[in-house]
Amino acid sequence: MDVGTFYALFSATCFTLVGLWWNVVQSHATWMSTPSLRRVVGGVYLSFLLPALMGLFAPVGGTEQPQIWRAAVVALSVVGCACTLRLLARARGDRFVTWQQAGAALLYALIAVVGARPELAGHIGLRPIQAEALLLIALIVLGYALVWRFMAGEGRAENAA
Repeated sequence: MDVGTFYALFSATCFTLVGLWWNVVQSHATWMSTPSLRRVVGGVYLSFLLPALMGLFAPVGGTEQPQIWRAAVVALSVVGCACTLRLLARARGDRFVTWQQAGAALLYALIAVVGARPELAGHIGLRPIQAEALLLIALIVLGYALVWRFMAGEGRAENAA
């Protein structure tokens, strides 16, 4: 698959997930009334929004002007890592969520490193934009895991009250 096509599909999928998450949150108004739940809801939102934005920037410069997508990816990864670390610092002892957030912070850091030092991707036989794609896929998988855990755990009606 062409990398540009991949990123177009990836970004559209992530933006769709953002919209679906908005619909879920609207149907659970109590989630926004509790600060701890609101933080988790926001973390889920960012876990889909930031990769969507990264995917949107990836084809802008492509391989001809990679500095455009690299700068965007580094900036968005720094935001994602900082927000995730902030959520991690406020985690309430759920080991799964703690590991998920730690993994997401690590992935954001790796995405930023590859964006800043693209030659590192060559050590594993990939172009930098391909390495970023694989890291973004892993980030979305962690986002899905967080949604599942939230919906099955603290986001359930009996736990949200």
